Amino acid sequence: MSLSTLKNRRQRGFLDGQFLIAMPGMSDTTFSRAVIYVCAHSDAGAMGFIINRPQNLTFTDVLMHLEMIKDEEAILLPDNARDFPIQTGGPVENGRGFVLHSDDYLTESSIPVSDEICMTATLDIVRAISKGSGPKRATMLLGYAGWAAGQLEQEVANNGWLNCAAIDDLIFDPHLDDKYERALASIGVNAAMLSTEAGHA
Repeated sequence: MSLSTLKNRRQRGFLDGQFLIAMPGMSDTTFSRAVIYVCAHSDAGAMGFIINRPQNLTFTDVLMHLEMIKDEEAILLPDNARDFPIQTGGPVENGRGFVLHSDDYLTESSIPVSDEICMTATLDIVRAISKGSGPKRATMLLGYAGWAAGQLEQEVANNGWLNCAAIDDLIFDPHLDDKYERALASIGVNAAMLSTEAGHA
């Protein structure tokens, strides 16, 4: 599913707004131990963001790359902007930034992905964050994960993913090292308990 499909979606699939947690047998190393927040799922495919992959870039790096600040201006950024989390969202369009955020910040380009979470992929939100006036909760992700029609359903049926209801606090939690275990623990599962028999919780 592409970003344009997300904007124009007419229906929701059963994985919409869910977490996907990679099963131990996941063969694609890109998604090994991944926790993915599914933003859109329909007959046309699916789109989501890995929420537990670090990114070597800082928000300051992003602002400088976009030529929004110069070297000497970095020190003037608000603390919450300098510390703003950047993650690797997935292998598709991985040079493009997407901001998942709480719905207290909205523009015409913001796309609701749940009752309380939106996604904005335009520079206005980057400027707002750099000035300390962005959303209360947010994270930037470079790239996204996308599936063609029927592909994700097949992967779940083949026991590639465990799916469960998403938890907003985990989406925005900056501590990534143990997010996989905590996502599993939220549904009473630990890695040793995972088998090849179940694809959902």
